[in-house]
Amino acid sequence: MISSKPARLAIIVSHPIQYHAPLWVVLNEHPELAIRVFYTWDNRDITGFHDHGFQKQIRWDVPLLEGYPWEFVPNVARHPGTHHFRGLINPDLVQRVLAWQPDVVMVNGYMHQSHLLAMWSLAACKMPLLFRGDSHLLSPRVGIKKLLRAWVLRILFRRCQGFLYCGTLNRDYFRSFGVPPERLHFCPHVVDNTRFAADSIVRNQEASAWRLSLGIPPDCRVLLFAGKLQEKKQPMLLLDAFLAADIANTVLLFVGDGELRDALSIRAQSVRNRVYFLPFQNQSGMPLVYRLGDLFVLPSSHDETWGLGVNEAMCCGVPVLLSDQVGCGPDLVEPDVTGWIFPARNKTALVERLRLAMQPQVDLKKMGAAAQQKIQSWNLLQARDGIIQAIQAIPIHALSQRLSNNLLISKKNE
Repeated sequence: MISSKPARLAIIVSHPIQYHAPLWVVLNEHPELAIRVFYTWDNRDITGFHDHGFQKQIRWDVPLLEGYPWEFVPNVARHPGTHHFRGLINPDLVQRVLAWQPDVVMVNGYMHQSHLLAMWSLAACKMPLLFRGDSHLLSPRVGIKKLLRAWVLRILFRRCQGFLYCGTLNRDYFRSFGVPPERLHFCPHVVDNTRFAADSIVRNQEASAWRLSLGIPPDCRVLLFAGKLQEKKQPMLLLDAFLAADIANTVLLFVGDGELRDALSIRAQSVRNRVYFLPFQNQSGMPLVYRLGDLFVLPSSHDETWGLGVNEAMCCGVPVLLSDQVGCGPDLVEPDVTGWIFPARNKTALVERLRLAMQPQVDLKKMGAAAQQKIQSWNLLQARDGIIQAIQAIPIHALSQRLSNNLLISKKNE
């Protein structure tokens, strides 16, 4: 660390996120760190916020602002939100961050105007920067926008002292931009494993009762899709493949909402005793939801940079079936051990994999136990330690410059 005093880490992130909050808590509890989270969008409202994926108002029912210091930076965007580039515009962001006098600033994501400009400004005043992202190269984009973005990122990445990669594909993405290995630090995408794995026996019993209440026969295996019913996650492909596979003693359960909900319901009308639907379930209920399934399926076609639902399902002792466009696949899926991977958008391959996975001799409970064991090493403390190691790797001379530069920039902004 810099000295005997705790290192001051400012964290720039878009809004309170159910996956991030537990990590901020464990960072705040570390004796060698003092953190402050700067949110660039205050999405709090008595009725929640509109989620464009679920297409409904959402209010998460787990605490997102407890256990760590934070502040909301005013967002002046005409249409605020994280679904488009100009949804986060925060003129006071850099000034507020520097006024706190951090030793290091960690920026989460570059896909919004405010975050990108903040990185340029902070780099210009020699503030040590850590960048945390989860992009990969599985869905390469073409065209002038891609070339322009690649040019900007190469310049910007050269000004970052460290990069926090969440997995193998994300590490390869950073390396493709010329980031040297010594600036890469493993900070896995994680969930609160303890919350999802807790009370396993009771929750398994409750899940069995819930399945019966839905009309699912006790001897049936359940394929589970839980998430946003939107095109990129390919729920219609899953439904069509399931119907084509025609597997005995197997049902398909969709949990969630989104643009394809009505179309899926209409498509499944003729087989209602084999396809079931539950509406959006809030965070506190998800440890029970995953236990409704014998196999969790995420068939996304693109832009699934990680897939934290996979972590959650594995924590609950459920094996997984993923498309090869899901970013966590290479790290979390051991074929025939914790799950399987199939080629994205390939209905034939998905039909065949469903048939093989649902064969009576396949012990999904044993695979679920292996999945649960696998995910234990992907935990909050490992993510926390990755951030600490990244801070420790920043050259002392870079850190020693921060106070004078902070004061200089602050005076300019007065």
